[in-house]
Amino acid sequence: MKTTDRNALIAFPILILIGVLVAWAGSQGGASIIGIPLFALSVGLIFLIQWLVFIPAYLLQTEKFFDLTGSITYISIITIAVLGSTAIDGRSVLLSALVVIWAIRLGSFLFGRIKKAGKDDRFDEIKPSFIRFLNVWTIQGLWITFTMAAALVAITTTAQKGLDIFAIIGFLLWVFGFAIEVVADSQKSRFNANPDNNGKFIQTGLWSRSRHPNYFGEIILWVGVAIIALPVLQGWQWVALISPVFVTLLLTRVSGIPLLEQKADKKWGGQEDYESYKKRTPVLIPRL
Repeated sequence: MKTTDRNALIAFPILILIGVLVAWAGSQGGASIIGIPLFALSVGLIFLIQWLVFIPAYLLQTEKFFDLTGSITYISIITIAVLGSTAIDGRSVLLSALVVIWAIRLGSFLFGRIKKAGKDDRFDEIKPSFIRFLNVWTIQGLWITFTMAAALVAITTTAQKGLDIFAIIGFLLWVFGFAIEVVADSQKSRFNANPDNNGKFIQTGLWSRSRHPNYFGEIILWVGVAIIALPVLQGWQWVALISPVFVTLLLTRVSGIPLLEQKADKKWGGQEDYESYKKRTPVLIPRL
């Protein structure tokens, strides 16, 4: 067995254990369905959906439906959580709407991008390995669980409160972050679609203010979601605040910015215009 496969095999139960712990913590003080905590049931379904889609994805050796599956999972689980809650209040409706809008927009954008590109080269070395490819889908399940934790806890909790200043501030932050993400993705798509820009890097629009403005928007909108959920968190449910922290760490330290920066350095490193762009443009937080 290859070392990478062996490491993946060791990582698999650890990923499951983390998911179980989050499911337990988020279930405290929450609603139940036939004796099963709604939050824990939702987390279980998140992972189950990923594993079910993994089967045909592995057999066909394709990653085309990876991002789309993630978006469908967000929408499905939020809908199930709302329908299964003991009572639906304004905070639950607001949170579910924000998550669904974000998931539809990002899912359709990513699916369209990979459909046009034909593949995602990040999966080239992973797909042939059953356990490594399975881990990728499992990690997506954990990603969905972590990012949606605050919203999911607020929707399934029995401690409900009316909309307040936290809801207003969180909503405004979400709108701000969502707008930045949408505009940044749109600007980059138009740039890449122009044949004259073939082999060039984008440094206009929001991309002249930040090297990764879409990730900045992504972090801000999940902070907004966490703030909306804040007033109803209690006891172990406070673990839900891992949501924006997890998004930030993943995008800035693991699979987001580090990989893209490495790829960009390999492609344009040493070019005078690119090195100048890096010096004057922040990695994440846009300069005024």
